Amino acid sequence: MTLRSNSNETDRTEDLLPRWEELVTAALLGTERRQPVLVHSRGREATTALLDAAVVHTVRRRAGLVPAVAACRPAPAPFDGRPLPPLAARRRLAQLLADRSTPSSSGRRGTAPDLTELLPQWLAKANDHGYQAPAPLLPALLDAARARTDLRTQVLTFVGSRGLWLARLNPEWKFALRGASGSGALLLNLDDSNAVRELWAEGLFAERVALLTAVRTRDASRALALLAGTWSTERAEDRLMFLDSLRAGLSSADEPFLEQALTDRSRNVRATAAELLSALPLSALAGRMAKRALACVGPALVAGKPSIAVAAPRECDAQMQRDGVAPAPPTGRGARSWWLGQLVESAPLSAWTEQFDGRSAQDIVTLPVADGWGEELHAAWCRAAVRQRDAPWARALLGTPGAPPESGQGTSSLAERAKLLSTLPEDERALWVARFIAAHGLSEAFQLLGVCAVPWSEPLGHSVVDALDIAREAGSYPWSFSGVMGLAERCLAPVEAARLDLLTATPAEVEGASPGAGSYWSEAFQRLVSTLRLREAMQGELAGTLPR
Repeated sequence: MTLRSNSNETDRTEDLLPRWEELVTAALLGTERRQPVLVHSRGREATTALLDAAVVHTVRRRAGLVPAVAACRPAPAPFDGRPLPPLAARRRLAQLLADRSTPSSSGRRGTAPDLTELLPQWLAKANDHGYQAPAPLLPALLDAARARTDLRTQVLTFVGSRGLWLARLNPEWKFALRGASGSGALLLNLDDSNAVRELWAEGLFAERVALLTAVRTRDASRALALLAGTWSTERAEDRLMFLDSLRAGLSSADEPFLEQALTDRSRNVRATAAELLSALPLSALAGRMAKRALACVGPALVAGKPSIAVAAPRECDAQMQRDGVAPAPPTGRGARSWWLGQLVESAPLSAWTEQFDGRSAQDIVTLPVADGWGEELHAAWCRAAVRQRDAPWARALLGTPGAPPESGQGTSSLAERAKLLSTLPEDERALWVARFIAAHGLSEAFQLLGVCAVPWSEPLGHSVVDALDIAREAGSYPWSFSGVMGLAERCLAPVEAARLDLLTATPAEVEGASPGAGSYWSEAFQRLVSTLRLREAMQGELAGTLPR
């Protein structure tokens, strides 16, 4: 079909052609139900005429397309003065980003390291060295962070301001512009007050959170003044994120601002402000909570022996709600126990020593609790110890690592124990978990291992390896330990590889062992050894030295 250039003829053709919308409607409904006028005018089959008319319309629409006005070229990417990683480390990063390994059809992982699980460690080490991301790998790094939220903090620190610049040009990377809080992707001279004020006033949300975090780390009072200056104009969800950044360097100087936030329009903001105030034992809110909690929990004598009596609150009044007590309990939870738990966890732990005649945390925790309130009371004390970072109370509530969990002292909850462990110094934490594993094995240690510093200390590493060896020799079902083995690949010190070489051989089958367990154990230990050696090589590459 030919298009003529004669304008009169073109006008007549345009008059004869139905509108594009009519053609689309006819195509959707079928020509038997809807036939444009043009279909009947040329004596052809309806479907053929419809398609011909669509062709004419398409050519005309393309021919009449007016070029769009060219958009302005983006500003150049900001300068990043950090050094690049050594060449070997850059090649290793490209390998880690390109890995798309999938499980075998048999479900076995094989003996090769899982490179995707090593990427977080590579990024953490690179950030420790203060390296910048190689420009050719910026897209792959942002894609990896988009797919894996666990990578985002490290990736956004590594890609820096150039990564944020690039993310603005691709809608698929918009997470970087909104969710880079704490990423450290801030390359700004904090001594330049004008630049700080300008970025705080005009920056993207991610940049503002990073700025507030950086300023808070350096000068807590300056960060608080920065936030207070724009607090009333911020959105509720932004206020919540900004308020959360005050956890670092929290002190009594923050109390007036947090007290004001207790009247915020947002319930989540009010709850966070109350939580932060309760972490300040000398705050007015902590004092109010202590008065309420001490009225509910106190010393008593049962059969002539010291114990703890509990009288849970009977209502949640307006003043309690203003101080952060949520009135509505979760489904399946009693209202009075819900209110009691919130009061106790928000009261300063030092108040209980005076309440119980000078007893230590260890002595208070071992007292029997009347009327079945022990589990609720101890759980609230656990939350208070974690919130207030109180190591003596954490030790008392943890109990002895070798004691049976049902012994009644402290808490038997693994989740609560893991949180309590996080308040202890790293060496003490690792030693407690090592002794727990020696006494109870690995079956209940996964959560506890997750809070230990990486790489694991020598006592903890030896305890884990010994427990795995015992399970291997006993012919235990190897898949039951796959979670711990995966942690060991990421957390054992690389120097343990030499010690583990002896365990890569296939053990002799023992009576009652799981079928095929020996070969699975051998494969798992070979993978562990190769992963540890690869981690050692990665560390050497990033340091610019040859691995040993």
